[in-house]
Amino acid sequence: MERIVLAYSGGLDTTVAVRWLQEARGFEVVTLTVDLGSQPEVEAIRARALAAGAIEAFVVDARAEFVERYCWPALQAGALYQGQYPLATALGRPLIARHLVAAAERVGAGWIAHGSTGKGNDQVRFDVATGALKPDLKVLAPLRDGMTMTREEEIAYARSHGLPVKVTVESPYSVDENLWGRSIEAGLLEDPGLAPPEEAFLWTSSIDAAPATPLTIALDFESGVPVALDGSPADPVTLLDRLNRLGGAHGVGRIDMIEDRVVGIKSREVYEAPGAVILHLAHRALEELVLSAEAARFKAIVAQEYARLVYEGKWFASHRLDLDAYVRHTQRFCSGHVEVVLHRGSARISSRSAPASLYRSRLATYSAGDEFDREAAAGFIKLFGLPIRTQAQVQGLESTDSQCPTPHPPTSATAPA
Repeated sequence: MERIVLAYSGGLDTTVAVRWLQEARGFEVVTLTVDLGSQPEVEAIRARALAAGAIEAFVVDARAEFVERYCWPALQAGALYQGQYPLATALGRPLIARHLVAAAERVGAGWIAHGSTGKGNDQVRFDVATGALKPDLKVLAPLRDGMTMTREEEIAYARSHGLPVKVTVESPYSVDENLWGRSIEAGLLEDPGLAPPEEAFLWTSSIDAAPATPLTIALDFESGVPVALDGSPADPVTLLDRLNRLGGAHGVGRIDMIEDRVVGIKSREVYEAPGAVILHLAHRALEELVLSAEAARFKAIVAQEYARLVYEGKWFASHRLDLDAYVRHTQRFCSGHVEVVLHRGSARISSRSAPASLYRSRLATYSAGDEFDREAAAGFIKLFGLPIRTQAQVQGLESTDSQCPTPHPPTSATAPA
């Protein structure tokens, strides 16, 4: 009998999948639960997997590994998909895949399984990551590959087989969370014309309920990595957890966007990521001090490419590793102190400093002590504008006063309903 390692969350879908993989596909099932900051009852989850029929149930605390080896590199890169999404779920999937592959090797399994559907991004991330780590390992997604049951049918299946599931009132939302953020989709959120209801949010306070008094927090970075909060050194998990709580209490970290999925559709996505939002803001403020103008321009391009690779499940691609080498080099002077003000849904920089700052007040000031050579400016401008003057003299200038066509109002046949 073949063995398969199933990524197990402890919920209805994966609990039913344990038995379904045995009955419908003839597997011996080993489960793996990877805690990235969203599994407070891992031992209870392990017991549930064994009660559902798993021959072994592994539990891994990967919180520190997740933050240090996945979140921090993405932060250093400035990776935000479509300029907004901090990639919380996307960063967690390759780490889970790595542990799935390791567990498969440990128990001699030729297959791994995950609970992704056939419509989302996660199936791509799990399958691609597994192929990169162990190309001969086969991948199965029950919800995509044959376990076609409605929620009601899954509940009936669980009851008829005596599976240990807690059947509660179904949430209208699909949620995934880890230390780097919480994603919420489905239900009313599928209509981009509707504001997300407050019931969808768990980590962040509404603006009306947030404290009226602003809170200033201080972050210290070393080589682009946060190492202390409010003057107190903290390990990565503790620091990020505290930031999530502080930012969330002040309503910081809500993201509402239309996202371009890997599978080719647009999707309305809502996120809560207080810690990630604050850290990206602070890190960017520090980079403004220490990166040259050319490095900053090019690194913005790298950030977009890095985010795309992560989003598309290509964490283990050599291209991402190559970009990492560049990113790490840009961070060698990215150490310093940043203060951020949190107030009713907003986060703003109030101060920043860095030992290797390229900002020099004696060059920037308009007051006494100014060392900028104004006399050199005229010659610089003459040479800087030389190509434009030459083109104007030889070829003339294109007209700059042309107007865009005036749009016509929609006709009755094309007017929106």
